Amino acid sequence: MRQAAKAFVLGVGAMLVVASAAGQQFQLMEASIDEIHRGFESGKLTCHSLVQQYLDRIKAYDQQGPSVNAMLYVNPKVLEQADAMDKQIKDKQFKRGAKLKPLECIPVVLKDNFDTVDMPTTGASLALKGMQPSKDAFAVARLRENGALILGKTNMHELAVGAGLTVSSLGGQTKNPYELSRTPGGSSGGTGAALAANFATVGTGSDTVNSIRSPSSANSLVGIRTTRGLISRAGVIPVSFTQDAVGPLARTVADVAVMLEVMAGYDPEDPVTALGIGKIPATYTASLDRNGLKGARLGVLRTLFGAGPDHQEVNRVMANALEALKAHGAILVDIDDPALDTGKLNTDLDVQKYEYKFDLNNYLQAQPDPPVHSLADLIASGKYHKPSLEKFLASAESYEDGLNEPGYKDRRVKIDDLRVRLANLMAKNDVVALVYPHQKRLPVMIGEPIQVERNGILAALAGFHAITVPAGFSSPTAGAPIGVPVGIEFLGQPFSEPQLLRIAYGFEQATHARKPPQSTPPLHAR
Repeated sequence: MRQAAKAFVLGVGAMLVVASAAGQQFQLMEASIDEIHRGFESGKLTCHSLVQQYLDRIKAYDQQGPSVNAMLYVNPKVLEQADAMDKQIKDKQFKRGAKLKPLECIPVVLKDNFDTVDMPTTGASLALKGMQPSKDAFAVARLRENGALILGKTNMHELAVGAGLTVSSLGGQTKNPYELSRTPGGSSGGTGAALAANFATVGTGSDTVNSIRSPSSANSLVGIRTTRGLISRAGVIPVSFTQDAVGPLARTVADVAVMLEVMAGYDPEDPVTALGIGKIPATYTASLDRNGLKGARLGVLRTLFGAGPDHQEVNRVMANALEALKAHGAILVDIDDPALDTGKLNTDLDVQKYEYKFDLNNYLQAQPDPPVHSLADLIASGKYHKPSLEKFLASAESYEDGLNEPGYKDRRVKIDDLRVRLANLMAKNDVVALVYPHQKRLPVMIGEPIQVERNGILAALAGFHAITVPAGFSSPTAGAPIGVPVGIEFLGQPFSEPQLLRIAYGFEQATHARKPPQSTPPLHAR
């Protein structure tokens, strides 16, 4: 399937080399949802030409040139679907009051753990190669209903567990476009690298500990782990029903807000979404305020900063980011709480290994004809990336009933305590959000065994939401000509996404820190 997808891209590239004249007037690089829609409305852009330009970039850079290796599958009917959307858009132009859907002809890439009825869903694992779900994940269905065009599926750290390197038995190693010898974070690193390289407009990820925000930080993107219960996880290959969340990644806060409006909502197939009823605003985009930092009391969680030589580059970028926050009206309060040390939280409270077998087995049993039917079958097949997964999978399988293990029950009690402690810490200091680097040091080089010193576990355990935004870059090197991205993370109280979006947008507009990677320049500049 992977080879067929690559052949498709090469074929359409050969047959449709020249984009339409209208499309040539449109600047694809870094294009946002709003800019694309304005292109449609002005006649400068067609859906077909937009998709073709993204396909041309995938052809040029994903398996050739820098060989970013972000894409696992490309939708073989994507141009046919684009033509149908062009007709819909044209029809609307002749109808008074007709509006484009929020994501009308917006090319989206999905992490390959989101079920799709028209493409395989494999978790990038050879053990699940060719697995074809019978229906879309709830979030995917919402995207399509709102006009999104699914461009393809991205590579990921296999099964979204383990080391966070974005390496898999089916897709191989994805590279960081900013430094090709470095990892793109994970587990949603394929989506991260694809969006950084302008292979699509927006994308999706899942986040059990770090997995949306890690690639956002590593690829100069915006990514949000939503409050537990805001977006349904039904139809997404699970890891932990306690810690799993899904959400969008994009190049701008505004595009993340549009994606949230589309993806959020109640789904009876994921009962935890009942917690969100009555707490979802009519619009998230209304929260986007250029002056969103003015008067905002933010707690700088010093516990989550490193103090060693390996942390110098991240700390330098964060120091500049904190100065920018103050300069644009934020009130910063230093906070330190050793109980929130993320290394200890990972060791002492993470519950993935107890819940994984239960979750995965239930997911596989609901599939119409899965290649394997259980975690035990998957392990027995040997068709997975053993260096990064073997220890975790064996540990998860070793529990006959992980949900009744004394250690599991103890951790769940401590997670409840953590949730209260975190909320109380924010209340005592009268802050609306906490601020810290998503990662204490730069993402590791390809070949390292694990992605180290990430801070995502705090929001993951508490069920709070957190958004990562580009903060700047490390010092340039020969391998990283503009440096390696560093992401700043803001953590907020449950269901306060509008407030956090306001803060994140204010910071983004104050700093404009995102830059595209030099390894994947505009095609006309080659």
